[in-house]
Amino acid sequence: MSGVVQSLDALPLLGLVFQFFGYVIANLTFMSHTTVAVAIPITLAALCGVMCERSGVVNIGLEGIMLVSAFVGWIAGVVAVGILGEGTPLPFFGVTLPLIIGLVAAILAGMLISLLYAWLAISARIDQIIGGTIINIGAAGITGYMYSLVSGLSPVGAGSFAQYRVPTEVAGIPIVGWLINAILSQGPIGITTVIIVVILQIMLFRSRWGLRTRAAGEHPRAAETVGINVIWLRYRNVVASGALAALGGAWLSMEQTGRFDAGITGGRGFIGLAAMIVGRWTPLGAFGAALLFASATALSTSLTIAPPTGDLGSLMGHVPGEFWEALPYIITIVVLAGLIGHSIAPAADGQPYERESAS
Repeated sequence: MSGVVQSLDALPLLGLVFQFFGYVIANLTFMSHTTVAVAIPITLAALCGVMCERSGVVNIGLEGIMLVSAFVGWIAGVVAVGILGEGTPLPFFGVTLPLIIGLVAAILAGMLISLLYAWLAISARIDQIIGGTIINIGAAGITGYMYSLVSGLSPVGAGSFAQYRVPTEVAGIPIVGWLINAILSQGPIGITTVIIVVILQIMLFRSRWGLRTRAAGEHPRAAETVGINVIWLRYRNVVASGALAALGGAWLSMEQTGRFDAGITGGRGFIGLAAMIVGRWTPLGAFGAALLFASATALSTSLTIAPPTGDLGSLMGHVPGEFWEALPYIITIVVLAGLIGHSIAPAADGQPYERESAS
């Protein structure tokens, strides 16, 4: 068998391809876990976008909502630790009272920002692209300034949620063990995200709420004639979706790192919008697209930590490190460019709705 492998490796071009796939398989456990982890905030941003746009509201302020939520969750944890102490972690996920307080504060902050955006887009009926841009610019400026004030004090944060450790017997199951490990060896926000994807997929296409949401996004005037309160429905969906984007921000500062840095979102809100479009405005599709984009980051991380050997290693060694850092964004642009004209948004997406007068 080793002779066959060596023969394939020796082929000029096919050998490099074979070496690459061999490298991926050898590092599958690490790369799959990293892919799921990196996809979590992108998925949550995409789900927020799905809920908004399926009801007819374009929300490009996802980056700002995530950024504010990440900061609020972290600073609330700092304040809670200062008042209550760090607390004793519980056996599951290392949960402490300051972490819970920080998570709740992050979700509330995301919902409040979403409520502001809902008022701008639905009631004030301003251009929704401009409204989302205002949220993004304001969030970047405010959080950056507030962090510069607080960081000099070297505050003690609430830490971060711990990951679930999959039993070795489960992770070692042939064929599917790596997949189970990738999904379950996450923190509470990560595992909850996978559950939310499934629930939202079912709710959107198999429930009364989902039918009304899709009707409001496709033909709000017809939906209103059959008794659906389109304005209230859009408000409710935008505010509720803010909790999902907030979870994405909280994951960055409370599960991935345990700290906040200016610009910590790093464009994940915009990549989430791309994942929503690639996934054709469906939760499962958005999750799949997020995994696709995240796999590029997982590959670049793996190549940095454990570079391949042989001819493949020599070839990779001549590729600048900046290329791997930019790879997720390059893939996003290429995939979106290929889908232009093929992925169709809800018919009333981005169109302000005004009820007809009773007279």
